[in-house]
Amino acid sequence: MSGATPLPPEGPTAPVAADRILLGLNTFGDVGADPDGSPQPHAQVLRQLLEQAELADAVGLHAFGVGEHHRKDYAVSAPEVFLAAAAARTSRIRLGSAVTVLSSDDPIRVFQRFATVDAVSNGRAEVMLGRGSFIESFPLFGLDLADYEVLFEEKLELFDKVRSQAGRRTGLGAGRQGRV
Repeated sequence: MSGATPLPPEGPTAPVAADRILLGLNTFGDVGADPDGSPQPHAQVLRQLLEQAELADAVGLHAFGVGEHHRKDYAVSAPEVFLAAAAARTSRIRLGSAVTVLSSDDPIRVFQRFATVDAVSNGRAEVMLGRGSFIESFPLFGLDLADYEVLFEEKLELFDKVRSQAGRRTGLGAGRQGRV
C-alpha cells in the first residue's frame, strides 16, 4: 500500500497527535460459504484471519480486533487465543478484542489472558469489554438472562479492581486507559 504512513518510531502504543487518524480493522470471523454452498470450516476462517492480521500489520494499519461469539456462523470464540497467535506473526499492529463478552466470563481470567497476550505481543494487546450484541453465551454457560445487567456491572467492577491492583505490581494496565 503506497502512501501508508508508518507508525511512529516510538511504537504502536505511543501517544498519537490530535491531527492524526489511525485506521484499523475489526472482525467477528464471519463464516462464509465454500463454492458448493457449505459453510467454511472454522479452522480455515481462523487461518485466513491470521493472514489478514499479517497483511494489516505489513501495510501499516494501527489495530486489528476480533469479536467473541459462541455461534456456528462466527469462528472466533476465544479472542485471546487468536490474538496470541496473531502476536507471533505480527510486530507493530495493536491487537484487541472487539468485544470480549465479560458478562459470561470470569473477569480475573479475562484479565490474566489479556495480560498474557500483552506480554507476548510486547505491549500491543487491548481489551474491549462489553455485554455482546448477541445473548448466545448466557444459556451456553448456564447464566440467567434476567441477570444481564447486574452480571456485567459486577464483573466490570471486579475487572477494574484486578487491573488496578495488578498494574501497581506488574506495570500491566498502569496508566494505559482502555488497555489491559
